[in-house]
Formats: sequence, structure tokens, C-alpha cells
Amino acid sequence: MIAGRVLGWIVTAAAFMAAGAEILASLEAGAYQGLAIGHLWFKIDAASLNLSQAVVQRYIHPSVWDPGIVTVLGWPAWIVFGVLGPALAFLFRKRDRRTSTEWL
Repeated sequence: MIAGRVLGWIVTAAAFMAAGAEILASLEAGAYQGLAIGHLWFKIDAASLNLSQAVVQRYIHPSVWDPGIVTVLGWPAWIVFGVLGPALAFLFRKRDRRTSTEWL
């Protein structure tokens, strides 16, 4: 459970970093410069992106990749990480232990 919370906070921090990178790129260009999650993934490891595409299209279904995953890869990175991070932190939050008599 703690690993999920930590991962959620790390992904949330990545959302802030992606937003900052997008803001800096926009200020340098003088116009909005979005940072898509697909572009970020390609810059980090292009081979794994290509492998993921091949695996999804071959073993799951081609229509899952395009238009499904391709649409998500076009979204801004800060939005994807900004939704995923807090969702993970919420799902793996600390919960109070309840006894069976509390539900009565």
C-alpha cells in the first residue's frame, strides 16, 4: 500500500515538472508549446513506445492502439500525470481498520 502512495506522489511530482517544462517551452517560443505524453515517452525511450504499439496491436487489438491509445498519447503530459498521480495516491491511501461490529 505504501508503494502505491509513493508512486502516486512521484507521478504527481512528474505532473508539476511536465507543467513547468511546458510553461518554459511556451515562454521561449512566445506561443503555446504543448508537451504531449507521447512526445515525452518518445524522447525518454522510443524503442519501448514502438514495442508497446506492436504488442497492443498484435496481442490485444489494433483498434485499441489507434484511436484509443494514440488519443491519450496526444494529451498534455501534465494532465495525464496530474490525473493518474492523485488517483493512485487516493486508491492507496491509509484507511482506518474497522471491526465487523462497527457496521451494525
